[in-house]
Amino acid sequence: MAKRLEIYVCELCGNVVEVLDGADGELVCCGQAMDLQKENSVDAAKEKHVPVVKRDGNTVVVEVGAVPHPMEAKHNIAWIELSEGNTTHRTVLTPGDKPTATFAVAGDTFTVRAFCNLHGLWVA
Repeated sequence: MAKRLEIYVCELCGNVVEVLDGADGELVCCGQAMDLQKENSVDAAKEKHVPVVKRDGNTVVVEVGAVPHPMEAKHNIAWIELSEGNTTHRTVLTPGDKPTATFAVAGDTFTVRAFCNLHGLWVA
């Protein structure tokens, strides 16, 4: 059963799917089940993946990694998102961009995630 906001990846073609409404059934791409991405929060790699969150009033700035993550064609942060209640904001990044996003928040409770095209899903 797929659940809301879960991320799945096709290991064959690289398609990435975020579930908007969860339901029974299996997510399939290229004739095989897609892989559910685990939210990683501990980074042992040389490149840092864990989002670093800085808040100033209602503005949240997210930088991926204490050391900026590479943003090359073969290795990059594809997107950064902030979820607050039932609202999700996402910044899509491309190679050459800084691995940074800025969001406006209304309350004190939110979740920040980032997706590396090679190393998967990371949560602050």
